[in-house]
Amino acid sequence: MSNVSGVIKSIQDIMRKDVGVDGDAQRISQLVWMFFLKIFDDREEELELLEDDYTSPLPAHLRWSAWAKDSEGMTGDELADFVNLQLFPTLKSKLHTLGEDGKKALVVRNVFEDAYNYMKSGTLMRQVINKICEIDFNSQKDRHTFGNIYEQILQSLQSAGNAGEFYTPRAVTEFIVNRVDPKLHEIVLDPACGTGGFLTCTIEHKRKQYVQTTEDEEVLQKSIRGVEKKALPHMLCVTNMILHGIDTPTNIRHDNTLSKPLTSYGTQDRVHTIVTNPPFGGMEEDGIENNFPKAFRTRETADLFVTLIIRLLKNNGRAAVVLPDGFFFGEGMKTRLKEKLLSECNLHTIVRLPNGVFNPYTGIKTNLLFFTKGQPTEQIWYYEHPYPEGVVSYNKTKPMRFKEFQPEIDWWGSEEDGFAARKETEQAWKVTIDEIKSRNYNLDIKNPHIEELTQHDPEELLDRYANEQQKIATLRDELKTILAAALNNGSAA
Repeated sequence: MSNVSGVIKSIQDIMRKDVGVDGDAQRISQLVWMFFLKIFDDREEELELLEDDYTSPLPAHLRWSAWAKDSEGMTGDELADFVNLQLFPTLKSKLHTLGEDGKKALVVRNVFEDAYNYMKSGTLMRQVINKICEIDFNSQKDRHTFGNIYEQILQSLQSAGNAGEFYTPRAVTEFIVNRVDPKLHEIVLDPACGTGGFLTCTIEHKRKQYVQTTEDEEVLQKSIRGVEKKALPHMLCVTNMILHGIDTPTNIRHDNTLSKPLTSYGTQDRVHTIVTNPPFGGMEEDGIENNFPKAFRTRETADLFVTLIIRLLKNNGRAAVVLPDGFFFGEGMKTRLKEKLLSECNLHTIVRLPNGVFNPYTGIKTNLLFFTKGQPTEQIWYYEHPYPEGVVSYNKTKPMRFKEFQPEIDWWGSEEDGFAARKETEQAWKVTIDEIKSRNYNLDIKNPHIEELTQHDPEELLDRYANEQQKIATLRDELKTILAAALNNGSAA
């Protein structure tokens, strides 16, 4: 399955013929639940070969292989009635979800809780199903294509804002996880996990660095946690977890982390590591802000998440968060929040990203904040990430690459010795907490080395200005002469 983009496009072209599917959002939602059932079934077939006593949580006639796999199977009204009257009612509310055996069933039920079958034509549905059946998710090659598939799905959304709420470039998630370096036993949480980019990077990182035995793998499986409030990205995240070997991802919850009082999160909720890109630029629904102390109430989603993250970290817990520039220079509640962050945590590093990293979803300039809870901040290191040579902006065809972060990785050093090996460079500089306080906690600090390259003596600037004005006057006189000559020639004729 090499032409993922073409397959997705052909499926969507089929769906456009169906009168029940209205717009990209419904087409994507329709496609995703079908992909989930196909991937779930492929994984079940694999587990049946590996485990002698494996039992499916789904009734036999509802498994994808029973009703969808045969390209000449059910179609037309028979297929539509089966999906609407048997498949969906059972998956939504009739599965046995109690006990240890019910955990997989609970995963399926949670995925289908807000899923819908929009397609009216069983004939067109059969065509879509047959296309999906071409992919074998037990094949390592086809399994890896799922990352491309859901990126293609997100890019297919016409509304950039909707996609941007839960999409983080792979290079950014990989770099963040690489630097935070979650250990095998550490619980890793993404409280706004979207499609699971940070969590899948964490799984890959732990497997590569720390998993050596089946017992290690069991520890890994229990260490991944995510929460996503929107149905579509939640379904994609659960599917992504299954593809990454988390067979029962019950710790990926369909919920809003902000919807319960901050004080209700206790010791049992605290985690070792948080990696996340909380939604920014949007506003939470009325009443959500009342779950937070008065000093930190706002409807700005990203700010609420920062307050929550500080609460959810264990002592010495580490976090890395993607935040927009607006967080840096905002006043009022934002000032109080930054003061809280810097007094309760060591905000040791801020990586400032260039424009276009999140294109085409948003042009907002973003930053990566790395901090550890338990010690106040004494100084902040800034690192301004440059464009690669020859690149003036990122886009869909030329996205950011992980290898671009190698200079940061080489420069990083160790938190254990307070990053003693770090040196100031043209890209890196440090600012003391006293300087931050004198700026009323404004963190929007420009690269002083770049400023040095562009600063000039006032007298020199005035001389340059005078020279430019003289050039302009000379050009103006030449233009007048040319025009006058042209007019005179015209009169003579």
